[in-house]
Amino acid sequence: MLEGIANAFRLPDLRKKLLFTIAIIVLYRLGAYVPLPGIPFRQMLEAYQTSTDGTSALAVLNLFSGGALSRMSVFCLGIMPYITAQIIMQMMQSVVPSLANLAKEGEAGRRKITQYTRYFTVALALLNAIGYLFLFKSSTYGISFAGTGYPEFLMDIVAVVTMLTGAIIIMWFGELITQRGIGNGMSLIIFANIMSGIPTSLLQSVLGSDNGMLLSILVIIAVVAIIPIIVYIERGQRRIQVQYAKRVVGRRMMGGQSTYLPIKVNTAGVVPIIFASAILYFPAQIAVFFPNVGWINAFANAVSNGWLNWILTLLLIVFFAYFYTSMVFNPDETADNLRKQGGFIPGVRPGAATASYIKNTLDHITLPGALLMAFIAVVPAIIFAFTNNQLVQTFGGTSILIMVGVALDTMSQIESQLKMHDYGGIFK
Repeated sequence: MLEGIANAFRLPDLRKKLLFTIAIIVLYRLGAYVPLPGIPFRQMLEAYQTSTDGTSALAVLNLFSGGALSRMSVFCLGIMPYITAQIIMQMMQSVVPSLANLAKEGEAGRRKITQYTRYFTVALALLNAIGYLFLFKSSTYGISFAGTGYPEFLMDIVAVVTMLTGAIIIMWFGELITQRGIGNGMSLIIFANIMSGIPTSLLQSVLGSDNGMLLSILVIIAVVAIIPIIVYIERGQRRIQVQYAKRVVGRRMMGGQSTYLPIKVNTAGVVPIIFASAILYFPAQIAVFFPNVGWINAFANAVSNGWLNWILTLLLIVFFAYFYTSMVFNPDETADNLRKQGGFIPGVRPGAATASYIKNTLDHITLPGALLMAFIAVVPAIIFAFTNNQLVQTFGGTSILIMVGVALDTMSQIESQLKMHDYGGIFK
């Protein structure tokens, strides 16, 4: 593995992509520590720690922002507005025919959809920025700009514009990593946010109770034990045998060989986990507009934690697993390509019957993979509800699935680049 990483840095193109990705993530993490203009940094931290319960919805949003929310930094909105906008656009493609047609137009259509997604991101970020300003100026936190010497309304505008600009920069960072770096930018930013909270959570877990050290060791052992299971599911495939008929092309005999069509057990990857998290924490983002309305905050906390959150997490992960798989894998198109290339599945007629066979196979293998992902996501949340251990929250099932999934996806891209240059890859 070490030799594979060394080989990655020997290739000039791959080295540039890796260093570019690392540089963008470092810049993002630096921005997470730059407070908004006029915000009393120490007062903000103390107010957040005394006013926010570890099980509240706001604490979970803070985890996915890498602690930027608790510091009220320029990047406090995090990547969630961008993710929410992507969910809206992808679901609208199934409802709005014009968007569905755009998605089929190739690169030009995808650029148009990306542009719409950016507009949605800016609108959602503006709403979130105004909501966070109301929240932290409420009696719960008591943050004030009175000591700055400037009119308060002017500082309010500066704070909202700064948060909005931060969200736009985060969106730009994510797209830059995807286009010029290695891996998916959105996923890597979430990965960096979760990883940044591990040292603090480990320290709080050890010092938080008399049995903190023992519990922390048990959590780490459980995480190490569950990672191979996640890798097994992520790499699992259902291979459908495909036979190609013999045909004469010019003076050569083509075809006649037997191969297979690989279908991943978890075709959607970590997207269902990320989408489900974004949907469940959206009420918490809405609740910041109404910090003094009890029932709204109670609903946001119920959806973000507790038994309702566990049930909705399971259902949403399964739903998005099927939804996203149907978007990235088209059985009809696959069957048509097989027919054009002279391929067929033994015992299955070409055309509609082949498409139906592939669809049924895809449906059968997606369900157990989605249920296992949901189980891994929910069980640590239940444990956290009884132990209130910060390390359990940081190393929760959702966090583990995202971290392992993103790491595997990134390593796969690096390995494919190495094999293109006749290197053996990272894993021998």
